[in-house]
Amino acid sequence: MNVLIVYAHPEPTSLTRQLVGVTAETLSAAGHTLIHSDLYGMKWKAVYDADDFPVRDNPERLSFITESGHAYRSGQQTSDVVVEQQKLLAADAVILQFPLWWYGVPAILKGWIERVYAFGFAYGYQNGSNQFRFGDGILKGKRALVNVQAGGPAADYGPRGINGPIEQLLFPLTHGALFYPGMDVLPTHAVYGAGHVSTAEEVEAIKAAWRKRLAGLFTDTPIPFRSQNGGDFPDRHTMADHIAPGQTGLAAHFADLADA
Repeated sequence: MNVLIVYAHPEPTSLTRQLVGVTAETLSAAGHTLIHSDLYGMKWKAVYDADDFPVRDNPERLSFITESGHAYRSGQQTSDVVVEQQKLLAADAVILQFPLWWYGVPAILKGWIERVYAFGFAYGYQNGSNQFRFGDGILKGKRALVNVQAGGPAADYGPRGINGPIEQLLFPLTHGALFYPGMDVLPTHAVYGAGHVSTAEEVEAIKAAWRKRLAGLFTDTPIPFRSQNGGDFPDRHTMADHIAPGQTGLAAHFADLADA
């Protein structure tokens, strides 16, 4: 299988980068082909702006949807965006590895999503509408796995923890950026207390747990997100009354509430 690793950490000796090394070693040894997107190493342009559209459809006013769609359709996207789109299309699985910064992904990774997910590619797929999203889309059939390093202890991210459950904190990423264009998203692999790891033994235990998790990349059960076109959202916008009755918010989006 082809596996794309997208990672975001500027320090080569960081725990995140060490785990990227484990990913490459483990999956290569299993016979998979690895594709890398080292966002800091690539000096990825994180800011999404007018420079992304060298040939404008409307030079008078910048509409990101209009210009993104125009650039994608006409083959006038910037070369760095095209390369990353090709990596996504070639991948059977995508692994994102990053530290949790202010309850979300590093800005450089958010910028990768914003720039690479062009209109007509990741959204507005096929016909420019919202018909093919949340379980359908250009990346349908691929798997996604998030590996995040969180500074706080596991208790902070428990069901009643002060930070909130990690799957809910990362819902905009897992549901909004990975499931939206069709990927099957596996439960997040979080390393808690990453800011307090101080011994070689602790690092080795973290690496061993990640190796074990990687073994299930193509066999583990994905997060049971409700698909848009599976009947739960008859108008593509609002959940049907008989689905998850009494449930609101993020928890209602998980078919198995125990996983919310």
